[in-house]
Amino acid sequence: MIRRVTVLFLAALLPLLAGAGQAQAAGYRYWSFWERDGSAWTYATVGPSLARPADGDVQGFRFSVSEDSGDAAKPRGTADFDAVCAKTPAKDGTKRVALVIDFGTPADAPSGEQPPAGRTACAQVAEDATTAEALASVAKPLRYDSNALLCAITGYPAKGCGERIAVDGKDSVSSTEAEESSARDEGGSGPSVGLIAGAAAVLLLGAAAVWQVRRRA
Repeated sequence: MIRRVTVLFLAALLPLLAGAGQAQAAGYRYWSFWERDGSAWTYATVGPSLARPADGDVQGFRFSVSEDSGDAAKPRGTADFDAVCAKTPAKDGTKRVALVIDFGTPADAPSGEQPPAGRTACAQVAEDATTAEALASVAKPLRYDSNALLCAITGYPAKGCGERIAVDGKDSVSSTEAEESSARDEGGSGPSVGLIAGAAAVLLLGAAAVWQVRRRA
C-alpha cells in the first residue's frame, strides 16, 4: 500500500517538475524601423527620432509581431525612390525622403482592429530633419510612449504600444507588465514561486497519505 501511495505521489509531482523548464514563446507587437540599402531592407540601428536621412534615402516602417530584430517582418510594397518621389521636385534648403509604411496583416493587428492598406509617401523636409520629423509631415497623427517608442502611425493602432504577446497571438500583456515580469524572472534562476508552492502541496498530501496508511496498519 505504501508503495502505491509513493507512485501516486510521484505521478502528481512530475507534471510540476516538467513545467519548470518550459517557457512560453513570446514576441512583441510594434512598429519596426528600416533603412533601404541598395535593393534590400536593413533593420535600423537607431530610432527614427535620431536618424537623419539624406536626400534620396528610402526608409520604411512595418507593424508586426516579432520576437526580436532578427525575425522582424520587413516592409512590403514599392521601395524605389524615383517612383515614390517622382511628383516631388527637388527644392533648395530641403531634402526628399521616400517612406514606405506597411501596416501589417490582420493576424498582427490588435483585437478589434484592421490594418489600413500600405502606403508610400515622399516627405520633403528641412535638410537637418530626422526621420521622425519626415514621418510626421506625411503620416499624422503619430503616437509615442513615455520612452519615445513609436506606438502608432496615422493613428494605427488606436491603443497599445509594444505589447508582449504569445506567438499564437493570445495572452497579451502590456510592455510595462512584460518589463515587470522580466525583472521578476531575472531575480533568480530557480523554479517559480507557483511551482514551489505546488510541489510543497503535493509533498504534504503525500506525507499525509503515508501517515494514514501506517496508522491503519
